[in-house]
Amino acid sequence: MAARPLPKYTVPSLTPEEGAKVAGILQERLHALNDLQLTLKHIHWNVVGPHFIAVHEMLDPQVDAVRAMVDATAERIATLGVSPQGTPGALVAARSWEDYSLGRASTIAHLGALDEVYVGVITAHREAATATEELDDVTNDLLVGHLHELELFHWFVRAHLESTRGDLSTEGASTEKGAARKAEEAATGQP
Repeated sequence: MAARPLPKYTVPSLTPEEGAKVAGILQERLHALNDLQLTLKHIHWNVVGPHFIAVHEMLDPQVDAVRAMVDATAERIATLGVSPQGTPGALVAARSWEDYSLGRASTIAHLGALDEVYVGVITAHREAATATEELDDVTNDLLVGHLHELELFHWFVRAHLESTRGDLSTEGASTEKGAARKAEEAATGQP
C-alpha cells in the first residue's frame, strides 16, 4: 500500500506520525475484517448437507458481529485523522491472502476451511494488538475486544471439528482446501 500523507490532526497524546502508524495497522485489520464478513456470508449461502441449518444459522450472528468490528475499526481510523479505505478495490489491492477457495460444499468442508480462515485472521489481529500495546491504549483495547469475539467464533467452528479425545480433524492443514479435505475425511472415514 502506498504511503499516505500524515493526518493534519489525530487524538490527543499521539503525534501525527503515531496516529498514522496506528491507522495503518488498523487499515490492515479493516481489510481483513471486511474480507471475513464477506467470507462468512459466502459460506452461509454455500453450505449443504447434514447440519446445514445449524451451521447456516450459526454464521449470521458472526457476520453481524464482524460487521460491527468493521464499523468500529473504520471509525477509529477516522478518529485518528485518517480516511479509512473500505472499497472492494482497496481491499483486493492491499490483501496478502488469497480469496476463499470453496464454493458449494458440505458443512464440514466449509468448517474445516473456516478454521484456517480464523487462524489467519486471529493471528494477524494478535500481532496488531501487540504492535499497538505501547502506542495507543484505545486501539489496543479495541483489538483485544475483537479478539475475544473472534476466538469465541473460532471455538464454535472448532467444536464441529473436534473429536471426543480433543483432536482437531484439521490438524496439520495449512490451506483452506487442505483443511476442508481433512475435515471431510475425518467425518466420512474415507480419503
